[in-house]
Amino acid sequence: MLERVDRVQLAVRDRAAAAQTFRDILGAQVVREDRLRLYAASRTVVQAGESEFELLEPAGEGALAQHLDRWGEGIFAAGFSTPDPASLSGRLEGAGLQFVEEAGQLFIDPGQTRGMRTVISQSRDRQPAGLISRLYEVTNIVADHQEAAAFYARAFGLDSSRFHKLNSERWGYVGTLTLFGPPQRLDRIELTQITEPSLAMGRYFARRGPSIYMCYAEAPDVGAIQRRLEERGARYTPQPEEPEGGLFIHPSALHGMLMGISRTDLAWLWSGAPERSRSSRA
Repeated sequence: MLERVDRVQLAVRDRAAAAQTFRDILGAQVVREDRLRLYAASRTVVQAGESEFELLEPAGEGALAQHLDRWGEGIFAAGFSTPDPASLSGRLEGAGLQFVEEAGQLFIDPGQTRGMRTVISQSRDRQPAGLISRLYEVTNIVADHQEAAAFYARAFGLDSSRFHKLNSERWGYVGTLTLFGPPQRLDRIELTQITEPSLAMGRYFARRGPSIYMCYAEAPDVGAIQRRLEERGARYTPQPEEPEGGLFIHPSALHGMLMGISRTDLAWLWSGAPERSRSSRA
């Protein structure tokens, strides 16, 4: 029932400053501003590629303010779209999940998932804006990736036959890609289970437990983003496996959000269909 990874919500201290950062680095455009009562938040929504980033600034006491006080700026929730919110609502209720609906979106507390605060929106086609094409992944660190994969398949109506297993010695985890986009799209939740606690992801899990770790986007020209990062003096790291095909934007550059950028279709190399990767067709 999930169709796309279509947004990320960020907890920020100054949404105007965060919007400027997204403009400067990703060429994002501000598309609307409003209030989100559930989290006592003022919200600025920017679009980059086909995806949206909701920049949430506290406007009172609540979960958002508590998150900022405890963890500082960073990813607050992962967002997915569905063509049929009413059917998905019924499925969530059938799975025993509680949610809150506000302004046409469904909000699920992280205590009910596997540490992944979730917002679900109606699917919408958008004309791409800026330097990325789209979000396609959020990473959810969990205690048991197989159990979490079964849970998400049941709760969100995902087809587990599309899932792909992972094993990364370099980054110290095993996991599952819960691929749910149509066959031509990479959209998924990456579920990671730590195997090496001393590495960065393991240290993050030791501090926060099950939680959202990062997001990933595709871009047709990774170099254009790299140049903008360098102009700002912002930190980034080229992907070691494909230094010309992607990079990691350091959390200090994007208001606490770790974001991977990969060249269009490159991620198929590690997603179970390497023949779909542009590099394999070159």
